[in-house]
Amino acid sequence: MTRSREIRLLSRPDGRPTAANFELAEVELPEPGPGEAQVRNRWMTVDPYMRGRMNGEEGSYVSPFHLGEPLMGGAVGEVIASNDPSLQAGDLVRSDYGWREAFNAQAGKLRKLDAQGLPPEAFLGVAGMPGLTAYVGLLRVAALKPGDVVLVSAAAGAVGSLVCQIAKLKGHAVIGTAGGAEKVRYLTEELGVDAAVDYRQHAGRLTQALAAAAPEGIDVYFENVGGEHLEAALNIARPFARFALCGMISQYNAGEPYGVRNLMLAVGRQIRLQGFIAGSYTDMTADFLRDLRAWIAEGRIKWRETVVEGIENAPAAFIGLFSGRNLGKALVKLS
Repeated sequence: MTRSREIRLLSRPDGRPTAANFELAEVELPEPGPGEAQVRNRWMTVDPYMRGRMNGEEGSYVSPFHLGEPLMGGAVGEVIASNDPSLQAGDLVRSDYGWREAFNAQAGKLRKLDAQGLPPEAFLGVAGMPGLTAYVGLLRVAALKPGDVVLVSAAAGAVGSLVCQIAKLKGHAVIGTAGGAEKVRYLTEELGVDAAVDYRQHAGRLTQALAAAAPEGIDVYFENVGGEHLEAALNIARPFARFALCGMISQYNAGEPYGVRNLMLAVGRQIRLQGFIAGSYTDMTADFLRDLRAWIAEGRIKWRETVVEGIENAPAAFIGLFSGRNLGKALVKLS
Protein backbone atom coordinates (compact mmCIF):
# COMPACT_ATOMS: atom_id res chain seq x y z
CA MET A 1 0.00 0.00 0.00
CA THR A 2 1.17 3.51 -0.82
CA ARG A 3 0.40 6.32 1.61
CA SER A 4 -0.67 9.67 0.24
CA ARG A 5 -1.88 12.94 1.69
CA GLU A 6 -4.56 15.01 -0.02
CA ILE A 7 -6.41 18.29 0.41
CA ARG A 8 -10.21 18.05 0.68
CA LEU A 9 -12.85 20.76 0.56
CA LEU A 10 -14.27 20.91 4.08
CA SER A 11 -16.70 23.81 3.60
CA ARG A 12 -17.71 26.25 0.89
CA PRO A 13 -16.06 29.68 1.12
CA ASP A 14 -18.12 32.77 1.82
CA GLY A 15 -16.09 35.44 0.07
CA ARG A 16 -12.34 34.93 0.09
CA PRO A 17 -11.35 31.34 1.03
CA THR A 18 -9.65 30.69 4.35
CA ALA A 19 -7.65 27.79 5.75
CA ALA A 20 -10.80 26.61 7.55
CA ASN A 21 -12.36 25.67 4.19
CA PHE A 22 -9.79 22.91 3.66
CA GLU A 23 -8.64 19.78 5.43
CA LEU A 24 -5.57 17.58 5.08
CA ALA A 25 -6.27 13.84 5.00
CA GLU A 26 -4.16 10.72 4.64
CA VAL A 27 -5.17 7.73 2.51
CA GLU A 28 -3.69 4.40 1.50
CA LEU A 29 -3.61 3.44 -2.16
CA PRO A 30 -3.82 -0.17 -3.33
CA GLU A 31 -1.81 -1.52 -6.23
CA PRO A 32 -3.12 -0.15 -9.54
CA GLY A 33 -5.90 -2.24 -11.07
CA PRO A 34 -6.21 -3.38 -14.70
CA GLY A 35 -5.63 -0.45 -17.06
CA GLU A 36 -4.48 1.78 -14.21
CA ALA A 37 -1.23 3.46 -13.21
CA GLN A 38 -0.09 4.76 -9.87
CA VAL A 39 1.46 8.22 -9.97
CA ARG A 40 3.40 10.20 -7.40
CA ASN A 41 2.93 13.90 -8.08
CA ARG A 42 5.97 16.14 -8.26
CA TRP A 43 4.16 19.42 -8.91
CA MET A 44 0.63 20.79 -8.74
CA THR A 45 -0.89 24.09 -9.77
CA VAL A 46 -3.25 26.47 -8.03
CA ASP A 47 -5.34 28.65 -10.34
CA PRO A 48 -7.98 31.35 -9.85
CA TYR A 49 -10.66 29.43 -11.77
CA MET A 50 -10.71 26.86 -8.95
CA ARG A 51 -12.50 29.40 -6.76
CA GLY A 52 -15.67 29.08 -8.84
CA ARG A 53 -15.62 25.31 -8.46
CA MET A 54 -15.81 25.72 -4.68
CA ASN A 55 -19.26 27.31 -4.82
CA GLY A 56 -21.03 24.05 -5.61
CA GLU A 57 -23.02 25.56 -8.46
CA GLU A 58 -23.76 23.44 -11.53
CA GLY A 59 -23.86 24.87 -15.02
CA SER A 60 -20.34 26.29 -15.21
CA TYR A 61 -17.80 25.16 -17.79
CA VAL A 62 -16.21 22.96 -15.11
CA SER A 63 -17.94 20.78 -12.55
CA PRO A 64 -18.02 21.92 -8.90
CA PHE A 65 -15.89 20.46 -6.16
CA HIS A 66 -17.74 18.23 -3.69
CA LEU A 67 -17.50 18.59 0.06
CA GLY A 68 -15.40 15.96 1.78
CA GLU A 69 -13.62 14.98 -1.43
CA PRO A 70 -10.13 15.88 -2.67
CA LEU A 71 -9.92 18.88 -4.96
CA MET A 72 -8.84 18.51 -8.57
CA GLY A 73 -6.38 20.48 -10.66
CA GLY A 74 -3.38 20.25 -12.92
CA ALA A 75 -0.42 18.17 -11.78
CA VAL A 76 2.76 16.64 -13.15
CA GLY A 77 3.94 13.38 -11.66
CA GLU A 78 5.98 10.24 -12.16
CA VAL A 79 4.51 6.80 -12.74
CA ILE A 80 5.66 4.53 -9.90
CA ALA A 81 3.65 1.44 -10.91
CA SER A 82 1.64 0.55 -13.99
CA ASN A 83 -0.91 -2.07 -14.92
CA ASP A 84 -1.31 -0.76 -18.46
CA PRO A 85 1.10 -1.32 -21.38
CA SER A 86 0.98 2.34 -22.46
CA LEU A 87 2.79 3.51 -19.31
CA GLN A 88 5.92 2.39 -17.51
CA ALA A 89 7.45 3.23 -14.17
CA GLY A 90 9.48 6.42 -14.55
CA ASP A 91 7.23 8.02 -17.17
CA LEU A 92 6.32 11.65 -16.56
CA VAL A 93 2.60 12.37 -16.92
CA ARG A 94 0.30 15.39 -16.83
CA SER A 95 -3.05 14.88 -15.10
CA ASP A 96 -5.96 16.68 -13.44
CA TYR A 97 -5.31 14.82 -10.15
CA GLY A 98 -3.62 17.61 -8.27
CA TRP A 99 -4.12 18.45 -4.58
CA ARG A 100 -2.76 15.01 -3.61
CA GLU A 101 0.65 13.43 -3.29
CA ALA A 102 -0.17 10.20 -5.13
CA PHE A 103 -3.13 8.55 -6.86
CA ASN A 104 -4.35 5.67 -9.01
CA ALA A 105 -6.05 6.46 -12.32
CA GLN A 106 -6.94 4.90 -15.62
CA ALA A 107 -4.06 5.30 -18.07
CA GLY A 108 -6.39 7.04 -20.51
CA LYS A 109 -6.78 9.89 -18.00
CA LEU A 110 -3.03 10.58 -18.06
CA ARG A 111 -0.99 12.35 -20.72
CA LYS A 112 2.60 11.21 -21.10
CA LEU A 113 5.00 14.15 -21.29
CA ASP A 114 7.89 14.61 -23.69
CA ALA A 115 9.61 17.48 -21.91
CA GLN A 116 12.14 18.11 -24.72
CA GLY A 117 14.41 20.08 -22.44
CA LEU A 118 11.75 21.99 -20.55
CA PRO A 119 11.41 21.46 -16.79
CA PRO A 120 8.37 19.30 -15.98
CA GLU A 121 6.66 22.07 -14.02
CA ALA A 122 6.62 24.26 -17.15
CA PHE A 123 3.73 22.12 -18.40
CA LEU A 124 1.60 23.59 -15.64
CA GLY A 125 2.52 27.13 -16.65
CA VAL A 126 4.22 28.57 -19.68
CA ALA A 127 3.90 25.34 -21.70
CA GLY A 128 0.56 24.33 -20.20
CA MET A 129 -2.95 25.69 -19.84
CA PRO A 130 -1.88 29.24 -18.90
CA GLY A 131 0.40 29.45 -21.91
CA LEU A 132 -2.21 28.11 -24.30
CA THR A 133 -4.74 30.54 -22.83
CA ALA A 134 -2.45 33.48 -23.58
CA TYR A 135 -1.75 32.24 -27.12
CA VAL A 136 -5.31 31.58 -28.23
CA GLY A 137 -6.75 34.58 -26.42
CA LEU A 138 -4.40 37.02 -28.07
CA LEU A 139 -4.03 35.52 -31.53
CA ARG A 140 -7.45 34.03 -32.22
CA VAL A 141 -10.00 35.55 -29.84
CA ALA A 142 -8.59 39.09 -29.93
CA ALA A 143 -7.37 38.53 -33.50
CA LEU A 144 -4.21 40.60 -33.05
CA LYS A 145 -3.59 42.83 -36.08
CA PRO A 146 -0.64 44.99 -37.21
CA GLY A 147 -0.49 48.27 -35.35
CA ASP A 148 -2.69 47.20 -32.44
CA VAL A 149 -2.04 48.73 -29.03
CA VAL A 150 -2.52 46.00 -26.40
CA LEU A 151 -3.63 46.37 -22.79
CA VAL A 152 -3.18 43.40 -20.42
CA SER A 153 -4.53 43.23 -16.87
CA ALA A 154 -2.83 41.07 -14.24
CA ALA A 155 0.10 41.36 -16.60
CA ALA A 156 2.65 39.87 -14.19
CA GLY A 157 0.64 36.67 -13.74
CA ALA A 158 1.09 33.33 -15.47
CA VAL A 159 -1.23 34.19 -18.37
CA GLY A 160 -0.75 37.93 -18.57
CA SER A 161 3.06 37.82 -18.64
CA LEU A 162 3.01 35.56 -21.69
CA VAL A 163 0.38 37.72 -23.43
CA CYS A 164 2.68 40.71 -22.97
CA GLN A 165 5.67 38.88 -24.40
CA ILE A 166 3.87 37.44 -27.42
CA ALA A 167 2.47 40.87 -28.27
CA LYS A 168 5.91 42.47 -27.90
CA LEU A 169 7.74 39.90 -30.01
CA LYS A 170 5.15 40.52 -32.72
CA GLY A 171 5.99 44.22 -32.66
CA HIS A 172 3.12 45.75 -30.68
CA ALA A 173 2.93 48.46 -28.05
CA VAL A 174 1.91 46.87 -24.75
CA ILE A 175 0.55 48.36 -21.53
CA GLY A 176 0.20 46.14 -18.47
CA THR A 177 -1.43 46.53 -15.08
CA ALA A 178 -0.13 44.88 -11.93
CA GLY A 179 -0.22 45.33 -8.15
CA GLY A 180 2.95 46.61 -6.50
CA ALA A 181 6.30 48.12 -7.44
CA GLU A 182 8.06 44.75 -7.80
CA LYS A 183 5.61 43.58 -10.43
CA VAL A 184 5.74 46.90 -12.27
CA ARG A 185 9.54 46.64 -12.45
CA TYR A 186 9.27 43.06 -13.67
CA LEU A 187 7.00 44.16 -16.52
CA THR A 188 9.10 47.08 -17.66
CA GLU A 189 12.64 45.90 -16.92
CA GLU A 190 12.40 42.17 -17.65
CA LEU A 191 9.49 41.74 -20.04
CA GLY A 192 9.96 45.03 -21.87
CA VAL A 193 6.38 46.31 -21.83
CA ASP A 194 6.04 49.92 -22.95
CA ALA A 195 4.22 51.05 -19.81
CA ALA A 196 3.08 49.45 -16.57
CA VAL A 197 0.43 50.82 -14.22
CA ASP A 198 0.25 49.90 -10.54
CA TYR A 199 -3.50 49.61 -10.07
CA ARG A 200 -3.14 49.76 -6.29
CA GLN A 201 -1.76 53.29 -6.59
CA HIS A 202 -4.62 54.36 -8.87
CA ALA A 203 -7.73 52.83 -7.29
CA GLY A 204 -10.76 54.86 -8.32
CA ARG A 205 -8.85 56.66 -11.07
CA LEU A 206 -7.56 53.83 -13.19
CA THR A 207 -8.99 55.33 -16.39
CA GLN A 208 -6.79 58.41 -16.01
CA ALA A 209 -3.67 56.33 -15.39
CA LEU A 210 -4.31 54.08 -18.39
CA ALA A 211 -5.17 57.04 -20.63
CA ALA A 212 -1.81 58.59 -19.76
CA ALA A 213 -0.06 55.30 -20.63
CA ALA A 214 -2.02 54.88 -23.89
CA PRO A 215 -2.93 58.44 -25.00
CA GLU A 216 -4.19 57.26 -28.39
CA GLY A 217 -6.29 54.45 -26.90
CA ILE A 218 -6.16 50.67 -27.15
CA ASP A 219 -7.20 48.13 -29.79
CA VAL A 220 -6.93 44.92 -27.77
CA TYR A 221 -7.71 44.29 -24.12
CA PHE A 222 -6.79 40.97 -22.50
CA GLU A 223 -9.03 40.78 -19.45
CA ASN A 224 -7.94 38.93 -16.32
CA VAL A 225 -9.28 41.18 -13.55
CA GLY A 226 -12.71 42.69 -14.28
CA GLY A 227 -14.38 45.38 -12.20
CA GLU A 228 -12.75 48.79 -12.48
CA HIS A 229 -10.24 47.37 -14.98
CA LEU A 230 -12.96 46.49 -17.46
CA GLU A 231 -14.62 49.86 -17.02
CA ALA A 232 -11.34 51.70 -17.59
CA ALA A 233 -10.49 49.60 -20.65
CA LEU A 234 -13.85 50.47 -22.20
CA ASN A 235 -13.20 54.14 -21.56
CA ILE A 236 -9.94 54.16 -23.53
CA ALA A 237 -10.86 51.64 -26.24
CA ARG A 238 -10.74 52.72 -29.87
CA PRO A 239 -13.57 51.94 -32.29
CA PHE A 240 -13.64 48.24 -33.24
CA ALA A 241 -11.46 47.22 -30.29
CA ARG A 242 -11.49 43.52 -29.34
CA PHE A 243 -11.68 42.38 -25.74
CA ALA A 244 -10.60 38.81 -24.90
CA LEU A 245 -12.29 38.01 -21.60
CA CYS A 246 -10.14 35.35 -19.93
CA GLY A 247 -11.01 35.88 -16.26
CA MET A 248 -12.16 38.42 -13.68
CA ILE A 249 -10.31 37.59 -10.50
CA SER A 250 -11.46 40.74 -8.71
CA GLN A 251 -15.01 39.39 -8.81
CA TYR A 252 -14.51 35.79 -7.68
CA ASN A 253 -14.88 36.58 -3.98
CA ALA A 254 -17.07 39.66 -4.32
CA GLY A 255 -20.31 39.55 -2.36
CA GLU A 256 -21.75 42.28 -4.60
CA PRO A 257 -20.40 42.15 -8.17
CA TYR A 258 -18.94 45.36 -9.59
CA GLY A 259 -21.46 47.00 -11.91
CA VAL A 260 -19.70 48.17 -15.08
CA ARG A 261 -21.33 51.55 -15.69
CA ASN A 262 -20.12 52.31 -19.22
CA LEU A 263 -20.96 49.14 -21.10
CA MET A 264 -22.95 51.22 -23.59
CA LEU A 265 -19.61 52.35 -25.04
CA ALA A 266 -19.32 48.90 -26.61
CA VAL A 267 -22.28 49.75 -28.83
CA GLY A 268 -21.23 53.14 -30.13
CA ARG A 269 -17.58 52.15 -30.59
CA GLN A 270 -18.52 48.73 -31.97
CA ILE A 271 -16.28 46.94 -29.48
CA ARG A 272 -16.29 43.14 -29.47
CA LEU A 273 -16.21 41.48 -26.04
CA GLN A 274 -15.71 37.71 -26.17
CA GLY A 275 -15.30 35.35 -23.28
CA PHE A 276 -13.27 32.21 -23.95
CA ILE A 277 -11.96 29.01 -22.40
CA ALA A 278 -8.66 27.59 -23.63
CA GLY A 279 -10.12 24.08 -23.70
CA SER A 280 -12.31 25.10 -26.62
CA TYR A 281 -9.23 25.82 -28.74
CA THR A 282 -7.20 22.64 -28.45
CA ASP A 283 -6.79 22.68 -32.23
CA MET A 284 -4.15 25.36 -31.62
CA THR A 285 -2.08 23.28 -29.17
CA ALA A 286 0.43 22.01 -31.74
CA ASP A 287 1.00 25.50 -33.16
CA PHE A 288 1.34 26.91 -29.65
CA LEU A 289 3.96 24.38 -28.54
CA ARG A 290 5.89 24.74 -31.82
CA ASP A 291 6.01 28.54 -31.54
CA LEU A 292 6.72 28.48 -27.81
CA ARG A 293 9.69 26.14 -28.14
CA ALA A 294 11.12 28.31 -30.92
CA TRP A 295 10.68 31.50 -28.89
CA ILE A 296 12.29 29.92 -25.83
CA ALA A 297 15.22 28.64 -27.90
CA GLU A 298 15.70 32.16 -29.25
CA GLY A 299 15.65 33.61 -25.73
CA ARG A 300 12.51 35.64 -26.44
CA ILE A 301 10.28 34.19 -23.70
CA LYS A 302 10.86 34.43 -19.95
CA TRP A 303 8.73 33.14 -17.11
CA ARG A 304 8.62 33.30 -13.34
CA GLU A 305 7.20 30.89 -10.78
CA THR A 306 6.19 31.39 -7.18
CA VAL A 307 6.74 28.04 -5.48
CA VAL A 308 5.63 26.77 -2.08
CA GLU A 309 6.62 23.31 -0.86
CA GLY A 310 4.45 20.60 0.63
CA ILE A 311 0.87 19.49 0.09
CA GLU A 312 -0.04 20.95 3.49
CA ASN A 313 0.75 24.44 2.14
CA ALA A 314 -1.37 24.14 -1.00
CA PRO A 315 -4.39 25.97 0.52
CA ALA A 316 -2.18 28.92 1.51
CA ALA A 317 -0.74 29.06 -2.00
CA PHE A 318 -4.25 29.12 -3.43
CA ILE A 319 -5.52 31.77 -1.02
CA GLY A 320 -2.50 33.91 -1.87
CA LEU A 321 -3.70 34.26 -5.45
CA PHE A 322 -6.43 36.65 -4.33
CA SER A 323 -4.05 39.07 -2.64
CA GLY A 324 -1.60 39.09 -5.54
CA ARG A 325 1.06 37.22 -3.60
CA ASN A 326 2.39 35.37 -6.65
CA LEU A 327 4.66 36.64 -9.39
CA GLY A 328 4.15 34.52 -12.48
CA LYS A 329 2.80 30.99 -12.05
CA ALA A 330 1.82 29.79 -8.58
CA LEU A 331 2.97 26.21 -8.02
CA VAL A 332 3.22 23.70 -5.20
CA LYS A 333 6.22 21.39 -5.15
CA LEU A 334 5.39 17.97 -3.71
CA SER A 335 7.88 15.62 -2.07
